[in-house]
Amino acid sequence: MISEIKVRSDKEGDLLHGRDPVALAREMAQRPVAGISVVTEPSHFGGQMGLLRAVAATVDLPVLHKDFITTERQIEESVASGASAVLLIAAMIETELMIRLIAEARRHGLETLVEAHTFAEVKKIEHLDFDLVGINNRDITSFEVDDNDVGRTEELARFCKGNRLLISESSIHTAAEIRRARKSGADAVLVGTAILQAARMANLLDELTSVGWPV
Repeated sequence: MISEIKVRSDKEGDLLHGRDPVALAREMAQRPVAGISVVTEPSHFGGQMGLLRAVAATVDLPVLHKDFITTERQIEESVASGASAVLLIAAMIETELMIRLIAEARRHGLETLVEAHTFAEVKKIEHLDFDLVGINNRDITSFEVDDNDVGRTEELARFCKGNRLLISESSIHTAAEIRRARKSGADAVLVGTAILQAARMANLLDELTSVGWPV
């Protein structure tokens, strides 16, 4: 499971409630998570590159940089800020540019998580040479204010062919939903808002990570 640091969202509003995001990342890293995602997009999610740098410098885990990345310069900034991987969004990037961004990330030693939300997007990216495939259960083009659930992963997972790990992203709140994602074919999940909204974050992380995946 990948946990996430996100300052706010258009749908849920403030997610930190005065807490230090770096301290939260440090607490997340003490649980059995595979990595931490950091959202740096400022207008809708309240992020900034300084947050990525601070988290990457604090935790001894892979850090995924999430933003609307569309240029090679942003890839370079991801590397300089300590990211281990970057998110590339199929809905926002034409194929030729996607190919260039994947190559640029690989040149800098970054893994690429390429995200789809629709069947057309899955087909658009299936032939590309990237590392991880994500199914976003929400629509990032509307800034994730929709009410989709893990059913989107159940709908699309069978079309994600190849040897890439499949990550179900967003709109996951419970262990039962993680089990649904796992049953549909996901290899991991990315959970952000639910963890940040939990009354006891560590307890929820323990509950969610306890689902596990067969070896």
